[in-house]
Amino acid sequence: MSPILFKDNMPALQNKAYFNYGGQGPLPSQSLNAITSSWQTIQSLGPFTNNVWPYITKEVITTKNLIAEICAINPKRIAFTENVTSGCILPLLGLPFFEGDNLLLSDCEHPGIVAACKELARKKNLTIAILPVSKICNGNDKKNETYKTVLKLIDEHIQKNTKLVVLSHLLWNTGQIMPIELISKMLKEHSSKPYLLVDAAQSFCHVPIKGACENADIYAFTGHKWAYGPEGLGAVALSTRVLEESSPTLIGWKSLKAEEGIYINNKTPFHSDGRRFEIATSCIPLLAGLRTSLNMLKNEGSETERLNKIKSLSAVLWKELNQIKNIELVLNSPPPSGIISFTINGNNSPEDVVKHLGEENVWIRVLEDPKWLRACVHITTDLNEVDNLVIGLKNSLSTKESI
Repeated sequence: MSPILFKDNMPALQNKAYFNYGGQGPLPSQSLNAITSSWQTIQSLGPFTNNVWPYITKEVITTKNLIAEICAINPKRIAFTENVTSGCILPLLGLPFFEGDNLLLSDCEHPGIVAACKELARKKNLTIAILPVSKICNGNDKKNETYKTVLKLIDEHIQKNTKLVVLSHLLWNTGQIMPIELISKMLKEHSSKPYLLVDAAQSFCHVPIKGACENADIYAFTGHKWAYGPEGLGAVALSTRVLEESSPTLIGWKSLKAEEGIYINNKTPFHSDGRRFEIATSCIPLLAGLRTSLNMLKNEGSETERLNKIKSLSAVLWKELNQIKNIELVLNSPPPSGIISFTINGNNSPEDVVKHLGEENVWIRVLEDPKWLRACVHITTDLNEVDNLVIGLKNSLSTKESI
């Protein structure tokens, strides 16, 4: 299926220029139909009958195997979650921290993860240090320089008692890609051997992830952004160390090896694989929807091939935006991903710009902290959409200046 046909199968992309893949991607009609068909199958078999369990088991195993293939890890290291936040937090809160331990968080993490770490630090009397990566403004042409800078910053900010490093694979605000494999190797050589938690919300089905999945301790992602899947379904890849050392924190029947005998004093009631972080009843039909989207993406090329297409489009948009008066781009050259962030100078409110663009059916978003505008391009983005965004921004800024 060509990208054009792929796009034609997404009702959400018709009659609009859409640049919010980093917030939520559109759902292909085939994926929606797969979800509906799965609902119908479950109801036909009976939602709680002996006939339905083999179907549900097959759906779970098939989807987990497909995700494990994309991550290039054993399926036993995968746990299903509802979203990235739960994928990060459920194993994080069960790790063995002790009073005085240090958490090193980058200054480009999502507020949900930051808030969870701050609450964890409050409850366990931990300290928090900040890794300043937001000021790195190199584009794709200086990727190696960016990697060296990140490693140097970690070396400068990591402490003897640092037990956790939190760093997204692809920064949701700047669009920078972080060298997760190199960072993991660095941390394994550190005296305290900190855990590495990676928010992969922006990297899954956007950039190659196999090495990062293999080397991170917690690598959490969702299906509803760059994977074109349904909201409400994500997964987390867990290291063997986390599976051995982290205890379940929100517990349900899925966490248990067996439901019978729960009143007996059993010191090891939980699964030893990723299921120890799964909780209870979840929405099975979403699995069929996500699988369909993932298989459609596979037909569009390898991770590298898709990223190259994305970068070619983001480079075009970056260059066009760089020519517009009163727009200041976050990166100083075309980005290494499909995320392009920028600020508006002068009297132009970011919210007003987004509102004006929306009235023209062109959709980008405002980032709250820092106060930037963000546009995301994907393999379903085309040059006409890029032109519409550029024209819309020019019109919005000129209208504001003339008032």
